[in-house]
Amino acid sequence: MRISICDDDKIQAGLLESYIKEFFISYNQEIPEISIFYSGEELLNSTQNTDLLFLDIKLAGIDGITIGEKLTKLNPKIKIIVTTSYMEYLDDAMRFNVFRYITKPIDKNRFFRNIKDFLKSYKSNSRIIPIETKTGVICVPTHNIIQVVAESKKVFVHTTEGIFKSTHAMNYWEENLTEICFFKSHRSYIINFDYVKKFDHDSITLHNCNQPAYLTCRKYTAFKHSYLLYSEGMN
Repeated sequence: MRISICDDDKIQAGLLESYIKEFFISYNQEIPEISIFYSGEELLNSTQNTDLLFLDIKLAGIDGITIGEKLTKLNPKIKIIVTTSYMEYLDDAMRFNVFRYITKPIDKNRFFRNIKDFLKSYKSNSRIIPIETKTGVICVPTHNIIQVVAESKKVFVHTTEGIFKSTHAMNYWEENLTEICFFKSHRSYIINFDYVKKFDHDSITLHNCNQPAYLTCRKYTAFKHSYLLYSEGMN
């Protein structure tokens, strides 16, 4: 798990970092990776994947609203907690489905409650699955799997952390990726609805993937129906 902070006030960013560490220590949990960014540009240029972001709205340069909209398009799974002294930006923040909204000065008890809410959401959507490769085993949450692709008798698992060559065949992944977010769009592709950017009758464009996934024409109607039902359930 990685938690990021984006605030151009170094004192405020340091306070948030100390609160995060205090929370996990108080519950005898491992402190997650914490990254601090002092500008929106710095955050957008980062290649790190973030699970939870504490985002200030009033930033020098690119504002927090623009940052939030860009990040949720790049990473639909990210949870964003807005931190600000300006309540009038609440409606704008809701455009990118902000997870929580905390006003400054930040109340530590409220801050802790929001982290608890995030962890409940994070754990409910996370099932760890091992990816066996010839060199070892990589364990990832299923929600970090973007797609599974069969190419020339080889199977590749595309995740937010990278692409891994699996020793298991495609039928193994079809049997084990049982969450409703996964759909076998083609005999060589299993895709995660959470990363769908757009689709047509024969291909699916996914966030964080350079190449589109194939969609069998005869599965288009079923795919469209399943995707729309899933999307409605997530909103």
